[in-house]
Amino acid sequence: QVQLVESGGGSVQAGESLRLSCAASGGTVSTYSMAWFRQAPRKGREGVASIGQGGVVSTSDSVKGRFTISKDNAKNTLYLQMNSLKPEDTAMYYCAASTQSFLGLAPAYKYWGQGTQVTVSS
Repeated sequence: QVQLVESGGGSVQAGESLRLSCAASGGTVSTYSMAWFRQAPRKGREGVASIGQGGVVSTSDSVKGRFTISKDNAKNTLYLQMNSLKPEDTAMYYCAASTQSFLGLAPAYKYWGQGTQVTVSS
């Protein structure tokens, strides 16, 4: 089964950018649909962006125009480019994967990473 390890989180000021990475092992990202989720304190898990096996992308309205999801099959890595960060983007960010061709932003993914913290201050 695939293992997922997130990195790239940190503390930034509002308006700055971060790029999250999710390195996969035990499976190839090209054969999985993948997604980024986030969970802020005292809130439920929220789907941020997803990319299906065929490359179809789905993005939450809350981050549309600011966040971009992508996959590098050669590096077996999923990315989330986050621009124009806002304090409300503060959360733990999780990478997820599924062998189903496309799940969108529903939290029905089978494989999950441990998360990376993103903190945005005003």
